[in-house]
Amino acid sequence: MKKDELIFCPLGGSGEIGMNMNLYAYGNEKNQKWIIVDMGVTFADDSIPGIDLIIPDAGFIIEKKDDLLGIILTHAHEDHIGSVAHIWPDLKCKIYATPFTAVLIQEKFKEKKIDISKYLNIVPLNAKIKLGSFEIDFVTLTHSILEPNGLSITTPLGTILHTGDWKIDPNPLIGGKIDEEKLKKIGQKGVSVMICDSTNVFDPGRAGSESDVRDSLLKIMETKSKRILVTSFASNVARMESIFFCAKKTNRSLCLVGRSMQRIYKAAKKCGYLGNLIEPIEPKDANNMSRDKILYLATGSQGEPMGAMNRIVNGVHPEVFIEEGDCVIFSSKIIPGNEKKLYQLQNLIVRNDIEIITEENAFVHVSGHPNRDDLKDMYKWVKPRCIIPVHGEHRHMKEHVAFAKEMQIPKTLLIENGDIIKILPGDKPEIIDKAPSGRLYLDGNLGVDADSRSIKDRKNLALNGYLEITLIISNNGKIKKPIISLRGIPENAEMENYIFDMEDEIFNICKTFSLSSKNQEKNLVETIKQNCRKIVKDKTGKKPFTNINIARI
Repeated sequence: MKKDELIFCPLGGSGEIGMNMNLYAYGNEKNQKWIIVDMGVTFADDSIPGIDLIIPDAGFIIEKKDDLLGIILTHAHEDHIGSVAHIWPDLKCKIYATPFTAVLIQEKFKEKKIDISKYLNIVPLNAKIKLGSFEIDFVTLTHSILEPNGLSITTPLGTILHTGDWKIDPNPLIGGKIDEEKLKKIGQKGVSVMICDSTNVFDPGRAGSESDVRDSLLKIMETKSKRILVTSFASNVARMESIFFCAKKTNRSLCLVGRSMQRIYKAAKKCGYLGNLIEPIEPKDANNMSRDKILYLATGSQGEPMGAMNRIVNGVHPEVFIEEGDCVIFSSKIIPGNEKKLYQLQNLIVRNDIEIITEENAFVHVSGHPNRDDLKDMYKWVKPRCIIPVHGEHRHMKEHVAFAKEMQIPKTLLIENGDIIKILPGDKPEIIDKAPSGRLYLDGNLGVDADSRSIKDRKNLALNGYLEITLIISNNGKIKKPIISLRGIPENAEMENYIFDMEDEIFNICKTFSLSSKNQEKNLVETIKQNCRKIVKDKTGKKPFTNINIARI
């Protein structure tokens, strides 16, 4: 029998930012048990019509669900918990999360009408759990959300530190500081591998503190005499508390706008956070207040089409509006890929003579991920024998490997999604195999492959338009004038001409087929489709998605 091994396999989040999903296994081929750390989503862009969320393909671990001990969640950001409710029904295993994360998980399952109470285990901060051969110690870190946890995963072969998302914030405002002493103790016992966040590895210095952002926001708001609208990530509860603080200091009422903002506020209150704050008011009540007495905090900081900010700026929000002389503060960074829609939104704000403040012209945001000096401190505390970068694109992870070598970390390993890595035993982790991995697009309520027919058809429709032809054939084989319908195809004065050309072509084709028999129907349909698409292509340059209907009467 082979000796026991400690295995690591990322199914998402390695080679990309988002969609984090990591697997660990302990045992041998005859008896190998697995745990999952995080199960996130990433967001689709405009190149995939009709798709909002993308989740990791979990088929590899679904096949091993009988040997799955549980899912451990490090924190409540969507790129770490967003796919749990979508994938869990195929696993039906225990879920372990700290209180704030657990509240948001419960809400996700309620939306799907699934009772998760028997499976969801709420873990106190800094607690330990034991799953099979895995002893998992939750370590309090700081990040841009409540209750971020690193995981010290100890097995009979050695210890891994899985950092999750983190930074070093000396004054996080809400929640505990990073548990430096606990990290040092873990390092003293010996850490074989640290699997570490790479998001800000290119950025020098430190990520910065929420306390400093609060001071800067207050100074800005004290100079404003009209409405102030702040937009930020709803999940950043420390930033939310800062806006409450600024509202009180500037003698303004605060109004929360957007479902996500309301949801996070209620979850934080339920877990005992956000105490001793002013009570937020309803949007309908804010409309009756003087412009210098109201402060809005809204979702939609990335210019999302259905986000509160987009609706407010475009004048279609039912209860909130802004006007000339007001001030909008984007207390967030631009997530790569969102630049175009966000700049469009910001340009519209400027055109309406509304003041705009962003991280480009003021200190209104700090990242939740470690810069290079933060990484140095973590290395110094933990003293890992090997660094495996995750949570980054390939360029981030390769730079993290180079940086770790520069910092005299003895060993490093560059990986990507699907790699099966033997962590222990051995002198150095090594890639020993490849697991199937990939992406599933959430198309409505269903997960489909990237090359699924529905995605291909929708892209084709978006690019080339739609042509539908209905051919009515009588029992004696005579045809009536075909019904031709076009959607999304460019039009001009000659539009009728090429419809007449298609009608003529259809009549000519039908003369070559025996229409009273159904035996040739398939060939008839294909011939009409090819020839009519060619006419449209010659006239417009578009090759439309084409559907041919034959109705017999």
